[in-house]
Amino acid sequence: MTRWICSLFLAAAVWAQPAFDVASVKEGGPVRPDGLLNITLGKVSHGTVTLTNTTLSECIQYAYGLTNEVQIAGPDWIRSRQYRFQIVAKAPPDTPPGQLRLMMQALLEERFRLAVHREPRRIPHLDLTVAKGGPRMPVTADGPMEGRYYGPGRLSYGHMTMDWLVLMLSRQLKQPVFNRTGLNGAFDVELDWTPDNAEPDPNATPYPDLFSAIQKQLGLKLEESKSELEVLVVDHAEKTPLPN
Repeated sequence: MTRWICSLFLAAAVWAQPAFDVASVKEGGPVRPDGLLNITLGKVSHGTVTLTNTTLSECIQYAYGLTNEVQIAGPDWIRSRQYRFQIVAKAPPDTPPGQLRLMMQALLEERFRLAVHREPRRIPHLDLTVAKGGPRMPVTADGPMEGRYYGPGRLSYGHMTMDWLVLMLSRQLKQPVFNRTGLNGAFDVELDWTPDNAEPDPNATPYPDLFSAIQKQLGLKLEESKSELEVLVVDHAEKTPLPN
């Protein structure tokens, strides 16, 4: 009887786990004629999550809301572009972002037999805080995030949350950045800077470095920190996902 009750509770826990209505997980991804890859790291539109030409590490980053690969420890192959995946997963259009991430965690566990655990490690990182004088970004009404431009030297987004901003900054700086602003809601973000590796151009508009630009243009500040971070350790993962 005890064993039957335990099995019943286990089954109920599995059934209660959030899941997508339908999901496709495939190996590989489209390659452009010039050999380059179009990579999508977690686009969400009306409840549909799309990842294209992503490594398993990048899939894990989206699923667990991580801003950088430094926060993931595991075998080298999970970061190799040799092992690329395409995921298209559909949920109801009004599904909250946090619920979509839980669904993606469950999907990776199912298709890749992903098993992870968390542990604290002391890793250098950056905290995004509010600078003296307060933020200088216009607050926008609720609505889907609008990506106008994102690339070296410029970031332009409408309806952008601070959690998304730290994700973009982390990719530019190639190190973890965390949201410590305490700012809720969405903002209109316009940020222009001169990348550290930019070649001298007398005709280019003279913008400050990224750290200075964030403070002057957004009213925010990046500060170095060495406090402990929670790292996700991959204990097991299959290179070939289970078929759809």
